[in-house]
Amino acid sequence: MSAVTPARVAVLGGTGKTGRAVAAAVRARGAEAVPLGRAAWTDLAGALAGCGSAYVVAPNMHADEEAYAGAVVEAARRAGVGRLVLHSVASPYAPAMPHHLGKARAEDVVRCSGVAWTILQPGAYVQNFAPGEEIVLPYRPGASFGFADLGDVAAVAARMLLEDGHEGATYELASFRATVAELAAALGSPLRQVDPRDWARSAGAGLEPRVRDWLLRMFGYYDRHGLPVGTLPMRTLLGRPPRSLRDLLEGR
Repeated sequence: MSAVTPARVAVLGGTGKTGRAVAAAVRARGAEAVPLGRAAWTDLAGALAGCGSAYVVAPNMHADEEAYAGAVVEAARRAGVGRLVLHSVASPYAPAMPHHLGKARAEDVVRCSGVAWTILQPGAYVQNFAPGEEIVLPYRPGASFGFADLGDVAAVAARMLLEDGHEGATYELASFRATVAELAAALGSPLRQVDPRDWARSAGAGLEPRVRDWLLRMFGYYDRHGLPVGTLPMRTLLGRPPRSLRDLLEGR
């Protein structure tokens, strides 16, 4: 596959954990990464100038992700960016979870942008759970998830940004399937299940009411359905095995 020219990649949300990982993966492939944080929004088109592609990560629990995506698309058009790769979420059209619906609407904006696009839909990050630290869980430990390793997601993202052939594609991404209980055991992390209402009165008390409500809805969905994601797309796009639960057990 041929590389995009120029190999200069903007990473919106480049100061967050996902953005930093994607920027590092882009540099590892010999291209220039341009991380863009909040300051870039004073002149986003100017910040994007000279970039052949852009990775788009909205702030976590953004109140209006559709509008965020629209602003990025407009700036990308003005700057002449040839490709957008949107960081979405697995199962974006889940009406019970408002922040997932926000990502579904953002996907629609990007698909209708007139700019070449690719959409990535990762499952829950393995890195959301720290080895050895207690996991306080407001949903059932037996819920099944497709967990995505951040490094695996970043490696796929860099490929989407720098190679042709993925325009118009939407990829769900998971490194392995497991329950939260299995993941906790692999990480050596004690697990404590709590009532979501108790979570709202303690850990969730200081959050913006909208964010707290959205998280409670997410916990309810996870309790009923988990968030299963297939692992074959990640394996295929990486061209190697993704990180596995065994890797965690063996400390790799």
